[in-house]
Amino acid sequence: MAKRLSREQKREKAVIDLINQMFIIAGHDVTYDDILGVDDWFRKYTMTVEQGEEFKKWGKKYLMKELRMRAGAAEKEMMWFNVMWGLTYSNWEDYYKLKGN
Repeated sequence: MAKRLSREQKREKAVIDLINQMFIIAGHDVTYDDILGVDDWFRKYTMTVEQGEEFKKWGKKYLMKELRMRAGAAEKEMMWFNVMWGLTYSNWEDYYKLKGN
């Protein structure tokens, strides 16, 4: 029988899974293992605002399922994730011009 993961191990696994999925959604052929130990790796890759929105939705569902978070807590967790490890948006200015802001 497999040993159950501790709460801390589940959180660590979630960070790795989120980073891997962020790269997939952003279209980069990179994984967590590739960036491990690389300084400022999150500045070297970009994603579009639309990809960022898709990633936030995916991450929220993932956190609700895997860490049994409520929707609001999962959304907050994804905001913190983006602050700490989120990729830079490549089309930020164009996106907001289109929105008329």
